[in-house]
Amino acid sequence: MAEQDGFNQSPPYVDVDLYASDLPLKEAVAANGAEDEALLLAAFGRRWGAADMIEQARLANENPPKLHAYDAKGFRRDTVEYHPSYHHFMKESIGANLHASSWTAEGARENAPAEVARAARCYMVAQVENGHLNPVTMTRAAVAALAREPSAAGMIKKVVTRHYDPSFRPWEEKFGLTLGIAMTERQGGTDVRTNVTRAEPATDGYAISGHKWFVSAPMSDAFLVLAQAEGGPTAFLVPRFRPDGTVNALQLQRLKDKLGNRSNASTEVEFDKAFAWRIGAEGEGIATIMDSIQLTRVDCAVGSVGLMRGALAQALHHARHRAVFNKKLLDQPLMRAVLADLALDVESSLALALRLCRSIDLAAGNEREKARARLLTPATKYWICKQAPAFVAEAMECLGGNGFIEESAMPRLYREAPVNAIWEGASNVLCLDVLRMLARDREALFAVLADIAKTTGDLPGGKVAAGFVEQSFNNRGGEFAARAAVERLALLAAAEAMRSASSPLTEAFARTRLANGTRATYGARGLTREETDQLIKRALPE
Repeated sequence: MAEQDGFNQSPPYVDVDLYASDLPLKEAVAANGAEDEALLLAAFGRRWGAADMIEQARLANENPPKLHAYDAKGFRRDTVEYHPSYHHFMKESIGANLHASSWTAEGARENAPAEVARAARCYMVAQVENGHLNPVTMTRAAVAALAREPSAAGMIKKVVTRHYDPSFRPWEEKFGLTLGIAMTERQGGTDVRTNVTRAEPATDGYAISGHKWFVSAPMSDAFLVLAQAEGGPTAFLVPRFRPDGTVNALQLQRLKDKLGNRSNASTEVEFDKAFAWRIGAEGEGIATIMDSIQLTRVDCAVGSVGLMRGALAQALHHARHRAVFNKKLLDQPLMRAVLADLALDVESSLALALRLCRSIDLAAGNEREKARARLLTPATKYWICKQAPAFVAEAMECLGGNGFIEESAMPRLYREAPVNAIWEGASNVLCLDVLRMLARDREALFAVLADIAKTTGDLPGGKVAAGFVEQSFNNRGGEFAARAAVERLALLAAAEAMRSASSPLTEAFARTRLANGTRATYGARGLTREETDQLIKRALPE
């Protein structure tokens, strides 16, 4: 034991209150209307920061899913076997209603602050185990499409329960359901208008034939699928079992061997005249699924902030306990500069994400907030998810060689970091979506931009950034500059969100991110000593 006392290593980062130890989270929750959730969020944070949850996350990712395409006799089985730790997380998250807390039992939007409160929980969960959030996200998002179809009311009622039932049987026999989304095909990817999967009318529904390149959470009870019907791209709901109780014709071809997201299965699926119900009108499939896609993008942004926060907490914890050159790492000026810069990116990203969720909460009764949510969803996902890989790499470096070892949490966070920027619309697609939105509803979205510009105009770099965004968006052929414009839009919105949350670091953010047009490395962006001290204290209190 005496030998271990001299190891100069940080103790395990476990049994942490993920809510109480995160001052920017508490402030953003209160600023966005969810202050009454504080006690419940605190209990949630203690539960998810427990040592047992950290261990379950390790097990879920070290024991990835297994595909069973056939049984021992050669009959098709088409099931995926998950480690018990994966089911543990699914039960926890569905029991906490993360898959449905933003919906009523009738498929209507739940009252505010449902979206903000849910996002705060998902942000904490992503710090521990992000992979299982994929089916949680898709289940929540698919309800937006199902709510358009009155005949889906019975299924929605079973989705919004807090009962996790992983058994492989018809949905009518189950008390709780999960839903998947299957859109992309190998020849088109994001360009879903090029999909060649066909839908032909059949008895009581349609028969779907074709191949889907990425289908995550293949043991979901039903899948929202885009296929070509006679009237054009159309949305369908494909259950795992036909109405007669036999297994539907979804043939799982193989599991994707992914860089990260290891606890969650992603498959290639062949549909061989699979039974399906139509959702919405023929030819309106893209419009039908768009609300679902927007919700998955929100969750991608929230999840990425959670990954960033998880990496930052690991770095701060290590620096607090590790001594180098007769000082704790946390007391070394260069390390403090790096950690403070990292903390500022987390605080600003979290403020932006929760302010976006506030807009979603208020959208039903406020046209300006509805327009804001439409414009800022792709911009928020773009900026936050693009930051995550480089952010986690820098945080990993703070731990030195310890961060590069698989027993550390950092490699898993690092492998997980790129996924949200790729899924549900990669960066260029998001920028093009912003341009398309502006072309369709120019007046409403420019009004949102004007609001943001007015609120941030007195901040360092605010007026210049707003002018650049407006000029870029006024250039009808401005695709070439779209990334720069969307990034500055997100930065402006983040500054506005920090100000609305009364963050004392709003001006520091604007000065180092808006006024300084070049992207310097972490620790080289010009924060003062006072700002550095304040950021570190806010990020992880003693």
